[in-house]
Amino acid sequence: MQRTLSKATTSILLIVAADQAPAALYAVDPGPYNPDIGSFAAWYQDTHGRTLDLCLSKTVSSRVAGAPGAPSYMCSLLPEPGVYDDTQALVFPTNFPPEAFWFTADAAIADAASGIDLSYGAAIEAAFAVEEPAEGDQISFARIRIRVDVPAIGTYTVTHPYGVEVFEVTAAEFGADGGRAINMTRDIGIGAPKTYDGALGGDIGPFLRSVNGPYIEVNPETSATERFIGDPNINEPVTGSPFNTNYVRIQGPAGIDLRTNLFAISGKLSDVQRPTPVIVQRSTYSRGTGEAGSSAQQDVFVMAPPPPGTARYDDAAGAAVAMTEANATGNWYGQSTGNPSTPASVTIHADNSIAIPENTPTAVSAPLVDLVRIQRAEYSLNSGQLTVVASSSDETNPPTLTATASSGASIGSLTGDGATRTLVTGVTPTPPATVTVTSGSGGSDTEEVVILP
Repeated sequence: MQRTLSKATTSILLIVAADQAPAALYAVDPGPYNPDIGSFAAWYQDTHGRTLDLCLSKTVSSRVAGAPGAPSYMCSLLPEPGVYDDTQALVFPTNFPPEAFWFTADAAIADAASGIDLSYGAAIEAAFAVEEPAEGDQISFARIRIRVDVPAIGTYTVTHPYGVEVFEVTAAEFGADGGRAINMTRDIGIGAPKTYDGALGGDIGPFLRSVNGPYIEVNPETSATERFIGDPNINEPVTGSPFNTNYVRIQGPAGIDLRTNLFAISGKLSDVQRPTPVIVQRSTYSRGTGEAGSSAQQDVFVMAPPPPGTARYDDAAGAAVAMTEANATGNWYGQSTGNPSTPASVTIHADNSIAIPENTPTAVSAPLVDLVRIQRAEYSLNSGQLTVVASSSDETNPPTLTATASSGASIGSLTGDGATRTLVTGVTPTPPATVTVTSGSGGSDTEEVVILP
């Protein structure tokens, strides 16, 4: 990874795909921070349960021989003259790398026939606000970097493990920067020094890992056994993408369509014990009476480590419900046909100890709420009337539905018979940008208000 702390920069238009989901890092070391490792967070954990230490080990690869002055380190250590000498003991701040990493993933596509030369990098990085090691300047961030020399103007789409980027290269921009028409660096999480939770909101996660790992090596300084999710000295297929896109692909004008599934990966597995990650995405119920009679169901969606990890939940009545996971992305779903007595909750149980012995079993409770849907949210400029139509998934015992504006101001209650309710009211002097409908049973939905003449 090239040393820079610049924000996302590019000479072309960058569009992030609308369906790109948030990344899946789960937790970061809350401190206190060890001065022996520069007072950085010791570890980050992803939603697949893997916890990676700040990789400062001088352990070398048993698969790739190093060269004089260039050991084949399993960590992405970057010596810098006058700042960090890797032949000497690590001492903060007098002999410490100006940048270090919890995780890196690098890939490249070079195709002379098409004129594409692409480099891709993803990382969770430790660095310093003033670049060189100094106490009180420690920062971390999640980085995605894409740089491409392209052969012509036009639209280029880059699909990578953590999302999709679309670049529009125009005639004015083509050829700038020595042919590098696409030059994007997106760093997320840089905040106040020695605050490390910002990277949790970045693009990275879960951690990509080699399909051939984990690799076990012996640290030459301590003789301790260490485990790594990949070897940065070799290029290998990986797994772990939250979108199941374990590759980098570029598509562009004149039928350009190239990809690679080979990455150089670094990351040192931690020995710290951590709970099995669980993130509840949705826990809702519905019930009604149809031609076939009364029916009810409880639907639960969670993010948790994929198999061999396991997940199940206890429904509102305490009955155990199996959950299934389809494609190793860590998205689980389960359904119960129990009819809940509201208010109610469910308890999700996840266990990833088979894959990662340091993960302890987790039980997480979540409220069971109805599913609210706004069918109509319209404002008439002529009449000054706001119309909101919404429904609850509880058709048997319809709860109250209340509307609020984007400002948080109350608009009023929806009325009507059955689970679908309506609110028509005057709103002045301007319409709300969005409206939120909240149910007495806990569910809610938010929609942008359509503006009519």
